[in-house]
Order: sequence, then C-alpha cells, then structure tokens
Amino acid sequence: MGNKFYVPGQRRAAQVNDLFSAIASRYDLINDLQSFGLHRHWKRLLFRLARVQPQDRVLDLCCGTGDVALGLTPSGATIVGLDFSASMLAVGQQRCLRMQSLRQPGGVRGSSTTTGQASRPGSDVRNLPSVLFLQGDALKIPFIDSQFDVVTISYGLRNLADLEAGLREMQRVAKPGGRVLVLDFGKPENRVWRACYFAYLRWLVPWFGRLFCGDSATYAYIRESLEQYPAQEGVAATMRDLKFGNVQIVNLLGGMMSIHCGRASLHS
Repeated sequence: MGNKFYVPGQRRAAQVNDLFSAIASRYDLINDLQSFGLHRHWKRLLFRLARVQPQDRVLDLCCGTGDVALGLTPSGATIVGLDFSASMLAVGQQRCLRMQSLRQPGGVRGSSTTTGQASRPGSDVRNLPSVLFLQGDALKIPFIDSQFDVVTISYGLRNLADLEAGLREMQRVAKPGGRVLVLDFGKPENRVWRACYFAYLRWLVPWFGRLFCGDSATYAYIRESLEQYPAQEGVAATMRDLKFGNVQIVNLLGGMMSIHCGRASLHS
C-alpha cells in the first residue's frame, strides 16, 4: 500500500507541502530522535565541505526550519534560505529570532527576518545570525543566473518531483566554479547493513510520526521516497552528465547518508 504523502510526478509538490505542514512544529525534535543526534554532526561536516567565506553569497534550498542556513551564519556570508513550506519557514524565522535574542548584549531582541524581506541590521546586530528566508520552489528558483558562490540542499533533493531539473536549477544559480553540495539519505552497498537500515526505516521510524504527529505516514514517507531515489552513484552520475566538475561522494555511517560535492560549470 502506497504512502499518501508520496506521489510520483508533478502532483508531488503539493503532497510534500502537506507533509511538512503536518510535521513542522516537531521536525527538529524528531530528527534528533530518529538519527540519535547524528544529523547535527553530518551538517557540521557539510559546513566544513562548503568552505563558506565572509564575502560569499549562499543559497540553502529546501531550507526547512533553517538549521543549515543558520548554521552557516558564523561565516559572515550573505545567506538565503528558500523553502516551499510556509510552516517550516515560520519555524526557521522563530529560531533566528531566538538566536538573535540570546546573542545580543542585554538580551534585547534584534531586527527580525521575515519571509521575502531581508532584515535591516543596525550597528548593534551586525554580528547576530541573520538569514533571508524566502518561500519558493526549488525547481523554479527565483534568482537570475550565476548569483551564488555556494548552493546547498539537505534532505530536499529526494523530495523534488524532478531530480535532474533540481540539479540544473542549482547549477544555473551558482556562479561558474561555485560549490554545490547535496546532503541526503543514501543506500549502503553492504547488503546486511542495507537490510538493517531499511528495516529500521520500515518498522521503527514511522512510530516517530505516529507518536509526535499522530500519523505514521509522515515518517514512513522516508523509506518510500528513498526506494525511488538513485542515491549515491545515481546522483553523482546525473551531476556528471550535467557537467558539474570535481564531483565527489562522501559516505556517512556506512552509506546510510551521503554528501555530494561538485563545482558548477559555465552556463550554456
């Protein structure tokens, strides 16, 4: 029996939006529980591989609740987080406000970030975390060509209706030679490890959805979407076909997760 949140083709965007609207308020908690906190380590590795510099412009696609976008703010770069789900973005904005409030001297809240509107930093908030959160479609990124030094996507490529089109868009908005990074679930090569992994996704992970969201389908979706996802070698092959340069795969936890790194090519 298929998962109600997994629909192949063009209808997929609406179903994924419904999924993330249902889980937005508990998303970060469940990520900590189902990964035993390891997702934080994997994202810190993503930050190191991205090598973001203060002068860079960074786009984090499918930014969700903003953990990657906000995690990159210490670099001093200009960071934009884009996501389809207004519910997830709302959580990300609140996280940014909390971080600003905690870090500002005296605990006085700094200027806020709002969907579609950049914050206006003053002299007292120059070093506070700030991200421009935008609602938009990763398959139709609302920026002209060659705008970003770094483009990242974490646990989002697998959810796109058209993976190749998503990678094309990432390459389009990246500057030639810009760094493009993809963090997502993988498929271990070892058969025993792979069987254990899919058993965990099939039998245990859905309970997080049932317990915290009242619906096991919200997290049973992960396994079903992963079954259709080309994972490590398939994504790398597509990147090479699209003329990404220096494509590399970093396997994590025996291939259960992976980070793809590549360089955007000159645009045709």
